[in-house]
Amino acid sequence: MLTQQERQPEPTWLTVIRLLRWDKPAGRLILMIPALWAVFLASRGTPSAPLVGVIVLGTLATSAAGCAINDLWDRDIDPQVERTRNRPLASRALTVRTGIVVAFIAMCCAGVLALYLNPLSFWLCVAAVPTIVFYPTAKRVFPVPQLVLSIAWGFAVLISWSAAIAHLELSSWLLWGATVLWTLGFDTVYAMSDKEDDLKIGINSSAIFFGLYAPEAVGIFFLGTASLLASLGVVMQLHGSFWLSLVIATIGWIWHYSQLRKEDLPKPVYGQIFRQNVWIGFIVLAGIIAGNLF
Repeated sequence: MLTQQERQPEPTWLTVIRLLRWDKPAGRLILMIPALWAVFLASRGTPSAPLVGVIVLGTLATSAAGCAINDLWDRDIDPQVERTRNRPLASRALTVRTGIVVAFIAMCCAGVLALYLNPLSFWLCVAAVPTIVFYPTAKRVFPVPQLVLSIAWGFAVLISWSAAIAHLELSSWLLWGATVLWTLGFDTVYAMSDKEDDLKIGINSSAIFFGLYAPEAVGIFFLGTASLLASLGVVMQLHGSFWLSLVIATIGWIWHYSQLRKEDLPKPVYGQIFRQNVWIGFIVLAGIIAGNLF
């Protein structure tokens, strides 16, 4: 007997939503968080509403473009990975032409939003494009492709910070470093769920590179994140709310490390840890805002 899904094919607009991953908000929010960290820190807790709106929309557009570009590069690899085999381009629910059009539209939207920013921020947006376009190829030639993604994530900090005050400073680079290490941590966790499939295909990931020491690597990345955020708090003389949020975040990261050290960890736990980092990011954001104002 045919299922309801087989009787009623998925509408194209909904398939495009899945291509952009808008049905899975965690991955979109986790890019937006460092950008919001940066704009609220640079503005001392009170950025203009239009700027925050541009940054939110910009991260959504950039993330959408990145997802479409990633799936175009990986359309012949994704069918071989359990987690990704049902993606629209992998399953051929969408054509390559449609994927290219969607990616182009998303990049154009991001480009239009970038025009609102000052020259430094605009050119940082331009500099970020190669990391977005070529990140998917890194897994084929580079042993730690998650580092390329982390650098792409770091641009969100530099763009947003410079958009707020038109220059970069020590604090912006401390936040950049914290974001790079945080991204390396949670994306290595994400890669651990695909490790078996990636080994069969012959592509690289940080989970494969660190091997049995992947949990320790993630722990070090999270420790580095907490340390750089603490240094940022000292440099910017943030108040108690920030330090409370950082303590909560650090406890969360310690818990994640302890989970990753367990043997035969079920695959769904890796996704749970990834999604919990979204909540940790928002807790830190709340601490940043309150730590600047109170």
